[in-house]
Amino acid sequence: GAAAAMAESPGSLRRAGNEEFRRGQYGPAAALYSRALELLEAAGAAAAEELSVLLANRAACHLKDGACSLCVQDCSRALELVPYRIKPLLRRAAAYEALEQYQLAYMDYKTVLQVDCTIQAAHDGVNRMTKALLEKDGVKWRQKLPPIPTVPVSAQTRWSVPSAGAPGANNPAMAPTGESGESFPLGWEEPYQTAADTERARTLKEEGNELVKKGNHKKAVEKYSESLKLNQEYATYTNRALCYLTLKQYKEAVQDCTEALRLDPKNVKALYRRAQALKELKDYKSSIADIKSLLKTEPKNTAALRLLQELNRA
Repeated sequence: GAAAAMAESPGSLRRAGNEEFRRGQYGPAAALYSRALELLEAAGAAAAEELSVLLANRAACHLKDGACSLCVQDCSRALELVPYRIKPLLRRAAAYEALEQYQLAYMDYKTVLQVDCTIQAAHDGVNRMTKALLEKDGVKWRQKLPPIPTVPVSAQTRWSVPSAGAPGANNPAMAPTGESGESFPLGWEEPYQTAADTERARTLKEEGNELVKKGNHKKAVEKYSESLKLNQEYATYTNRALCYLTLKQYKEAVQDCTEALRLDPKNVKALYRRAQALKELKDYKSSIADIKSLLKTEPKNTAALRLLQELNRA
C-alpha cells in the first residue's frame, strides 16, 4: 500500500534483497536490487558507492542464475563507478570464464591479484585460465593477450598496519574491512579469505566425510554447508551432492554438481551425480548429455556406461 511505498528506500530494498539472496531466491533478490537502483537513479544523488554495491550484488544474482552476459554488464558498470573493487572483478571473471572468454577472465583475475595478492579464488582462476589459454592458443598465448591494466598504488590493499600517512589509511574503501559489512549478502562479508578460513573449511569438510561414513547424511549436509561458506571447493559440493542424492533432494543435488562443474568443468563425480539426479527428475535428455561428457574424459567408466544403458531404456 501507500505506507509501504513511503517506506521504500534503497537501503531497505537492498537489505530485503540480501535476505532473498541468503535464501537462494536469486530472481526476487535481483528484482529488489533493480528497484533500489531505479530509486537511486531517479533521486539523481551522486551515490556512486551505493550504486556500485547494488550493481555488484545484482551481478551475483545473474551469475547464480547463469545469466553471464548480464553479470558482465552489471560488473562493468559497478567498476566504472568505483574502480578496482574486488567483488565485481571476481564475479565478472567468473562470468567471462563461463562464457569461455578466457583472455578477459584472465585479465580480471590478474587485476584482482594486483589489488590484493592474498585472494585464493583469483590465484585459482589465473591457473585455470592459463591452462585454458595454453590449450586454445598454444605456447604463444601470452603474446595474444591485450595489455593488463596497471592498478594504481592507491587502490592496492596494503597489508602492513597502516600508519596515519600510509596509503589505505585514509581510504576506507580499500581497507580489508572497509566495505561496510551489511552492503553485501551474507557469506560474502569478507572476500579476503584467510588461511584460518581455509583450514576451518577443511576441518568441517572432514567432519562431514566422517558423518557420511556413519550414514548420517543430514548432519553431513550441515557440515558441508558451513564449510562452503568459508571456502567454495568443488569436492565439498560433490560430497554434499552425494548426500542430497541419498536424501532424495534431487534439485539440490543438481545445483551442487553445477557449482562443482563451474569450479572444475570436467569433474567426473559431478557429472555422474548430476546425471543420477537428473534421471530421478525424469530429465533424461540432460542426464544423457552429462554421461556423454563424462565418457569423453573416462570412456571406460563402468558406472557411467551402466547408467547410460538404463537411460537409453528409460
